[in-house]
Amino acid sequence: MSNFLVVRQGDTERWTLNDPASRNALSDTLVLALFEACLRAKQDTTLRGIVLSGAGGAFSAGGSLGGFANAIGQPLQPGEDDPLIAMNRGFGDVLHALTELPQWLVAAVDGPAMGGGFGLVCCADLVIATERSVFATPEVTLGLPPAQIAPFVWQRLGDAVARQCLLSGARWSAAQAQAAGLVNTVVADGALGAAVAEAERALRAAAPGAVAATKQLLHRLRDKAPDLRNEAAIAFAAALRGPEAAAGLAAFAKKQPAPWADVPPRSTAARVAAPPGGGSGLGRPGAGSKDGAE
Repeated sequence: MSNFLVVRQGDTERWTLNDPASRNALSDTLVLALFEACLRAKQDTTLRGIVLSGAGGAFSAGGSLGGFANAIGQPLQPGEDDPLIAMNRGFGDVLHALTELPQWLVAAVDGPAMGGGFGLVCCADLVIATERSVFATPEVTLGLPPAQIAPFVWQRLGDAVARQCLLSGARWSAAQAQAAGLVNTVVADGALGAAVAEAERALRAAAPGAVAATKQLLHRLRDKAPDLRNEAAIAFAAALRGPEAAAGLAAFAKKQPAPWADVPPRSTAARVAAPPGGGSGLGRPGAGSKDGAE
């Protein structure tokens, strides 16, 4: 069975991340399939809109580290080219391709959207999430930078909230994600399909050519920022081969705190600003979960 499904419904398409066993982790094959779908859709003048979702009660647990496993904590030999750079850059290409789509893109989120999955959400024009959905960028808690997704999180949330999100790895509820500006609409569990259908009806009031032209103008604003795909890939690869990633991922696999995750007693800990919608703002997201990096 394919881990990425495309279903055409008239002049719209449903794109489904379809690997429930991994909570739709972003494997190399899934990333490639999503990229190819973007390239095809960009040239399809009969396509008006796309709904992106995940199967099996999860949007995406983030990047799959399966292809990176042998490189964790392993430095390169002098003069050796690092294949991790191209692999990580490939996910950056997907994020850019999603933002360049001329059609409207709705992210329909039901369940966790972590790491790279959080990045995919940031690329959507409209985000609808169920109440049970959760969001986080846990990379830093694993000893890794959220390299490719960082520019998109920053553009979606603004500097202050993006820093809080990316530097803490804190987990947000759907309500907190809505307050932060990541999610547009939160609906009851089980009501996602109806909410997406309603959003599609509203979006159909806009002329396809006008939508494409508007998105192109908005994309020009994004173009004023530097393209960090290569720099981000180099930073990610270097971190994955470093000691922090080795320690953080080993602790994660054992369901233990990372060695740097000592928290001072509450009586002496400095207070931090709560994230949008409440909560602590800091904290290791979901110790023992399967949430991955980008």
